Amino acid sequence: MSDISPDPATGPERRPASVYGVGTEPDARFSLANERTALAWLRTGLALVAGGVALTTLATFAVAGPLLDLVAALACLAGGTLAVGALVGWRRTERALRLGRPLPAPSALPILVIGVAAIAAVLAGYAVVQAFG
Repeated sequence: MSDISPDPATGPERRPASVYGVGTEPDARFSLANERTALAWLRTGLALVAGGVALTTLATFAVAGPLLDLVAALACLAGGTLAVGALVGWRRTERALRLGRPLPAPSALPILVIGVAAIAAVLAGYAVVQAFG
């Protein structure tokens, strides 16, 4: 009887199987860079959620509270969506690395840019109205 257990890095228990069950093991530096990128997207999503919570708190003191609550809700939803997008992007990139295919284009980046620009425009408009209105 052998005391050697299966290698957890290549064994069947490595999850998710839809990622690690295909292709060959890529250079560890590329996998770790992919993971760091996913974690950066996750931090960005968390920052959006935290900003939404802060806006909700600010809305309790502001005249235009419902507008700030709406922006806060959008920021929180964007943060949650970005977290899911981080996982999907990590999975797509890791599979591409393992299969030796070209890396997929970042799908969350254009959406994030538009969302942040929209939130910034709404809050800038709110600030102008508060200052001169």
